[in-house]
Amino acid sequence: MSEKLRGAEIFCRALADEGVEIVFGYPGGAVLHIYDEVFKQDKFRHVLVRHEQGAVHAADGYARATGKPGVVLATSGPGATNCVTGIATAYMDSIPLVVFTGQVSTHLIGNDAFQEVDCVGITRPCVKHNFLVKRVEDLAITIKKAFYIACSGRPGPVVVDIPKDVTANIAEYVYPDSVEMRSYKPTTKGHPGQIKKAMQLIESAQRPMIYSGGGAVLDNASDALTVFTRTLGFPITNTLMGLGAYPGSDPQFIGMLGMHGTYEANMAMHHCDVLIAIGARFDDRVTGDLAQFCPEAKIVHLDIDPSSISKNVRVDVPIVGSVSNVLGEMNRLLNEQGVTPVVREENAWWRQIADWQKLDCLQFDSKSELIKPQAVIKSLHDITEGDAFITSDVGQHQMWAAQFYKFDKPRRWINSGGLGTMGFGLPAAMGVQLAYPRSTVACITGEASIQMCIQELSTCLQYSLPIKIISLNNRYMGMVRQWQEFFYESRYSHSYMDALPDFVKLAESYGHVGLRIEKPADVDGALKEAFAMTDRLVLMDFVTDQKENVYPMIAAGKGQHEMHLASDERELA
Repeated sequence: MSEKLRGAEIFCRALADEGVEIVFGYPGGAVLHIYDEVFKQDKFRHVLVRHEQGAVHAADGYARATGKPGVVLATSGPGATNCVTGIATAYMDSIPLVVFTGQVSTHLIGNDAFQEVDCVGITRPCVKHNFLVKRVEDLAITIKKAFYIACSGRPGPVVVDIPKDVTANIAEYVYPDSVEMRSYKPTTKGHPGQIKKAMQLIESAQRPMIYSGGGAVLDNASDALTVFTRTLGFPITNTLMGLGAYPGSDPQFIGMLGMHGTYEANMAMHHCDVLIAIGARFDDRVTGDLAQFCPEAKIVHLDIDPSSISKNVRVDVPIVGSVSNVLGEMNRLLNEQGVTPVVREENAWWRQIADWQKLDCLQFDSKSELIKPQAVIKSLHDITEGDAFITSDVGQHQMWAAQFYKFDKPRRWINSGGLGTMGFGLPAAMGVQLAYPRSTVACITGEASIQMCIQELSTCLQYSLPIKIISLNNRYMGMVRQWQEFFYESRYSHSYMDALPDFVKLAESYGHVGLRIEKPADVDGALKEAFAMTDRLVLMDFVTDQKENVYPMIAAGKGQHEMHLASDERELA
């Protein structure tokens, strides 16, 4: 016979039965029944953050690094609204989260009660799905549905809004092993006919390109993608979200593409005749001017989400299915056919790519008397042997991290790609470090971004998280300043951070270690010193060249082949 439990007990039991390991949260009146039960149980760990936005970003970082759904618990009203930026961040990057928010009691809903907001209405545009649980009898099955929706098909955040009286009422507890929803049945296996068409097109290619995105990471398809790419011998590029899906140090990888991608990757995309798009959504930072995007290419597009196919770019061979399943079938067919990889030295297309690579589009002044941010990232890569988990905030430092830290493994690059959320890096690093307490976790940030969620330094102290923070401090909102220089005649409107704290003292005030580095000769030593402190959080404030810009750069409205390179701003066409 089923047990009868209070709603709060049902909540905790369901999370335990779901296999949840960590809940990131912040208590408040509407969820106190739940928090009382959290206190009594020992099946999952609760991590107290200092702001609900930090809770969602931490759960997001946990999910990206592990592949498991991140879980958040927040109260009603401002607790729920503080979650929205984090929820939107996860939604844009297809990250599986289940966010539980408290709500006023059911009889008060719609009365403008204390700390009441329409959480379902507010979050509807930026969730995969959301629920308002009005009966305690529906709580367990709703939680099961929430995890199923968040993790299946194209992943995404799901919000479950729980009124306080539901957590107090009693019902029988039954948690199903599985759930089916008539209106939601994601397609996971690609159509055999479409796969056959794709293979025929691939076989005909003279100038092929593989373009892989975050979907390959999210579906744990890195091994299948690597086999596929090496079997064919084709060049491959990754999106910002796809870095690490294919080893960044491999000779077939020609760099990230897009607005700040490499010259060779963007030129190869522009001139290819067959494009194989895998788990990517053709966003504007990749395509540039759509009218000029891959003008000579026939396009194969593989994606789990049918709504992403031909949404921005018309494709010739669409395949709806999970990346791992479809690539597995393609690899089986390639093996049956006994395909021989393209030999780079003997192939005209690879020789053309090699000519583009000679331009060395990521060059910078390595002998500068000022610290160059690129040099810091290169040193970070060397000192961590390319094996750290790297989170980032958003801006110039994010792009330099993507360009200069060579990711050879998936789920090591944790950043907000779609929404571009400043403040993401530190709490995301917390989620990663909690998931992998013995691993090296570094947060690459800027002096503007780090202050967005700086209060989470307190959380890091409470839970002894030895994160290493690399702040590339140029005393500007760097990417804003770069755009103002290029497109607004150097009118630096409100982009100069002229009232910065002493970050060393700030770190120390939170109980951590702070280092300030002002000379290029001190960069390596500071990084080695910081990473030697394996049990301490260290905030490194690198005072970098204020005028350094991110290159290459494709200006808005330009094609992939219309890049600005290096500081002389040559436009290549």
